[in-house]
Amino acid sequence: MRDSYKVALLVAGCLAIITWFIGQGLTADNYQFFLSRRAPKILAIVLAAVAISASSLVFQTITNNRILTPSILGFDSLYLMIQVLMVVILGSSSFWVIHTMSNFLLSTIIMVFFSLLLFHFYFKRQDNNVFTLLLIGIVCGSLFSSVTGFLTMLVDPNEFATIQSSMFASFNNINATLVYWSLIPLALCLVLLWYYAPKLDVLWLGVDNATSLGVNTKQLTQRIMMLITVMIAISTALVGPVLFFGLITVSLTREMFNQYQHRFLIMASSLLAILLLVTGQWFVEKVLVFQTTISVIINLVGGSYFLFLLLRNRIN
Repeated sequence: MRDSYKVALLVAGCLAIITWFIGQGLTADNYQFFLSRRAPKILAIVLAAVAISASSLVFQTITNNRILTPSILGFDSLYLMIQVLMVVILGSSSFWVIHTMSNFLLSTIIMVFFSLLLFHFYFKRQDNNVFTLLLIGIVCGSLFSSVTGFLTMLVDPNEFATIQSSMFASFNNINATLVYWSLIPLALCLVLLWYYAPKLDVLWLGVDNATSLGVNTKQLTQRIMMLITVMIAISTALVGPVLFFGLITVSLTREMFNQYQHRFLIMASSLLAILLLVTGQWFVEKVLVFQTTISVIINLVGGSYFLFLLLRNRIN
């Protein structure tokens, strides 16, 4: 089947599952209540799916590795640590904790500052290698997770309830204000990724080949890392940390489509991510009746798929 037909099927599948998901129980009498509750949830799922899939795709390109995701740099762990630190230092009744947009802006600024600091010290070295950056990210992610776990044991139980919702992926407590405001930075990141896509196509050939073809790989890597940071902040703020979802969607996209153009792959992986997330949320609500969360399913399937990829690459 040609790739254009596959994309058309993905679009049709996304529209069908979203329409069916919204229309469940919808009548002429309760449509205002249903739309006010379900429209932000669906929009949050769409934004998170696009942010996670696009960031994972370009991250694999700049690392030239198909089994890595931005979570390896510890950005989601950093976001959770920021939330805990704000509660511990400022208190759960602080303006920066209660006000959703202020909380999101402050967290994003801190994450971007951390990225700039990390990249500044890293790229000052003449023999910089992106895998050294990944190793630093693993260490930082472990440190952030340890600090978060230690502080959550010290805080008051009532204050812990304030940050507990940020620690696990959930689509049931969506803040509509944050969802609509997230459209602006995510749209800007996608426009910039669309602009840098031709250079990313060349970068997939390898750093040496891209440099010989006139691409400033150091500058491109820095800019893409900044965009990845913002998109991870958006997805984590909307739905919480989703560890393996980017790996699943990008790997399945590369298996389904025999393409290398990043503009096509970003669009296809986003559509596939939306279809998988909406279907997974429906499965949790209608089949499992909220007996578990979608993050548990994603980690189970994604972890198994990650081990499968490792074994397959080792055999090959």
